[in-house]
Amino acid sequence: MKVKGMNSSSIKTKNLIKTTFAILLKEKKELNKVTVTELVKRANITRGTFYTHYDNIYEVAGDFQNETLNFLIEHTKDINSVDKLNIYFDEIANYLKENEEIYSMLLTSNDVFIFIYKLENLISKKLYDVFKDANINNLKMHISFFTIGAVNMIIKYFRKEESYNIDDINNYMKEIVNKLFN
Repeated sequence: MKVKGMNSSSIKTKNLIKTTFAILLKEKKELNKVTVTELVKRANITRGTFYTHYDNIYEVAGDFQNETLNFLIEHTKDINSVDKLNIYFDEIANYLKENEEIYSMLLTSNDVFIFIYKLENLISKKLYDVFKDANINNLKMHISFFTIGAVNMIIKYFRKEESYNIDDINNYMKEIVNKLFN
């Protein structure tokens, strides 16, 4: 992020850039097809305004990824039990619902695989931290299977490939964690 000491105007401009970026990414389906020229025209801002906030299109994509990962990391600090893990799943579900429109646009792109990999690793690490002392056969395989399935269900939801909603996914994740790890 280039702007230091963000005021409300800078925050609004960054949000406009990010929202416009998400719309273009949904339309183009690939990150390399989104251009700064098209983004500034669509957002009705100058190139200078864009470059005040970002160096390039990839930095905008990275900002979305970092925002999500930071939220998830921030909320994992005190998770050391299944009950707290269930609360964490509720927090994730609420975050996704609050940002549903943006994630629907972003996750329809074909360029989400690096983000997915980071997300799967973050969730897997937390699950391993919670259950590492439990006597569970094939713990890493259970965690990997659960994490890949959960992340892909969320992506399918945002791509409108399935009829379930975030609350359905959240409740199912909690049910599966209780069955797999208890």
